[in-house]
Amino acid sequence: MSFIASRLARIKPSPTMAMTGRAQELKAAGKDVIGLAAGEPDFDTPENVKEAAIAAMRAGKTKYTQVPGIIELRRAIVAKFKNENGLDYKPEQVQVACGGKQSIFNAFMATLDEGDEVVIPAPYWVTYPDVVLMMGATPVIVQCPAENGFKLKPEDLDRAITKKTKWVILNSPSNPTGAAYTPAEMRAVCDVLLKHPHVYVMSDDIYEHVSYDDFQFTTPAQLEPKLYERTLTMNGFSKAYCMTGWRLGYAAGPKPLIDAMNMVQSQSTSHPDSIAQWAGVEALQGPQDFIPKHNAVFKERRDLVVSMLNQAKGIQCRTPEGAFYVYPSVAGVIGKKTPDGKVIANDTDFAFYLLDAEGVALVQGGAFGLEPFVRISYATATDVLEDACRRIQRACASLS
Repeated sequence: MSFIASRLARIKPSPTMAMTGRAQELKAAGKDVIGLAAGEPDFDTPENVKEAAIAAMRAGKTKYTQVPGIIELRRAIVAKFKNENGLDYKPEQVQVACGGKQSIFNAFMATLDEGDEVVIPAPYWVTYPDVVLMMGATPVIVQCPAENGFKLKPEDLDRAITKKTKWVILNSPSNPTGAAYTPAEMRAVCDVLLKHPHVYVMSDDIYEHVSYDDFQFTTPAQLEPKLYERTLTMNGFSKAYCMTGWRLGYAAGPKPLIDAMNMVQSQSTSHPDSIAQWAGVEALQGPQDFIPKHNAVFKERRDLVVSMLNQAKGIQCRTPEGAFYVYPSVAGVIGKKTPDGKVIANDTDFAFYLLDAEGVALVQGGAFGLEPFVRISYATATDVLEDACRRIQRACASLS
């Protein structure tokens, strides 16, 4: 009899972390590797946020906090939702967690039973289906192909919902594709959800502030007030505020759901790091002018990467509306041979070929539920991205 719980057989380690780890191993061995696998801004945490954390430490704010987070941070989050999204929450409707990933875990631990279903559009962030599986529930994957802009079609969502459906996950702008729903597209999705009152909506808005070309962000509970009582709206500090390592996310929703999530959190982490929480207060209440500055740089990088990838033989790359990823098709290289005679059978083969041949680390599309694609993060220095794209062009030209 195995010592390890059987539930772990349902899930797999994060492919993005696995590829990043492989790249780090090669770097440590002396290989020239460019890592484009991790979804992490290369900008540093703003100085005022770091100073707020230092001040909190010096003021002795290093003790246990309330399970859902300090009241100062929850009030700042309430103000954020009101001012930016037109959503009215009370502090008791907000939970602060150790990153967005814990918010998802808390919500699903609190609500999912064996036999429940969760509708997940693909491509998806790798964590979504695995957390569902960990809870003993069933991910229902809905394919969102490139010709649909990698977005969920209302009719496809309607077909996927059954009596067993408990949640639908929406992520806009999206990891891994950068696709983002216009207000009209989100409206059409909300109209389907209105037909199914037993279904809850998890809106992952972590890339809300990372969008381009005058894109207008909307979130479901904002667009359709009738969904307010069955929507969990998630966000966090990792992307827009460049605070990945601080591990700080938050979610707001109906109080009975938040109460249940707090019960889960009370027996896991108890609460997020106290110092990070005070940094989060400053992040929300302090200057926001760095965000558009960062986005201007990201947009330049996006346009560069899209242009250079579309010049690589066998690759087609659409222009994303947000986040800091591109999700190019590599269908044109499937079936080709590498210089040493190996056949590229799928996008995983192509990803490892790039890593071995040219030292470029990215993530295969199979990890995100839609092949044959790869995910490339352009949240790194522009000159590094140029170098990486030239290497990709060279690797593609070497195939026969």
